[in-house]
Amino acid sequence: MSGSVVSQALQLVDDALTATTPHDASVRFFRAASRMGATYLQTRLYRRPMARLTSEAHWAAGGVLARISPERWPGSTAFNYICFDCNPLVSAIRENRTRYRFSDFAPHEDPAYGAYWEALSEADIADAHCATSYGSRGVIASLHLGFGERNIGADMERAVQMGGLILTERLMDFSGSIKDDCPHLSDRERDCLAFLADGRRDREIADLLGITETTVRFHVDNARKKLGARNRTQAIARVANLRIL
Repeated sequence: MSGSVVSQALQLVDDALTATTPHDASVRFFRAASRMGATYLQTRLYRRPMARLTSEAHWAAGGVLARISPERWPGSTAFNYICFDCNPLVSAIRENRTRYRFSDFAPHEDPAYGAYWEALSEADIADAHCATSYGSRGVIASLHLGFGERNIGADMERAVQMGGLILTERLMDFSGSIKDDCPHLSDRERDCLAFLADGRRDREIADLLGITETTVRFHVDNARKKLGARNRTQAIARVANLRIL
């Protein structure tokens, strides 16, 4: 990686790192990025939904720290369309992507995303670059940085990605402000679910942990109830989604 890329990344994030609030850090980052052509910013710090990740669940998780956009944009028909009706970026979160472009999941040349890009154009976004950090117990810090040009150049793209990841890691420093309503599983409950996720049967888990099958079922059922899951499969999916195994 060239020195110029590193230098540009540090220019983007240098002032943000001294901010004492996540909102101020976001605003300072955008101030630097706007000098490089950025037209839009959104940062979030939130906990991944326990239920299946959908556009609605992603929105309901909240945690918006800053959104810098045209005044008419938030709440507009176009804004609601990309948040609820057509949000391909949910796939990136499911895959735990740390950096990507909107166009990686909504190709410009695909007619199916014509309305999506038309909606984004109302916020002067021709493409956007995303950086995401994943913390413990499902905490996520994310940056969306939009540009009015589709192609900002390979070096600038790498600088934005590097600077963006430094910013989201900085935003993670403020994660203590997030209410911890994530279920607290005991060590035995986590162990039992982890072995279930590995395809083990109750008898095998009992032998591995030195407990009875009845006790295994007891711990699994307790964990299922804490997670609000209907069955074992859903319980495993939820702990995997929250990254608490």
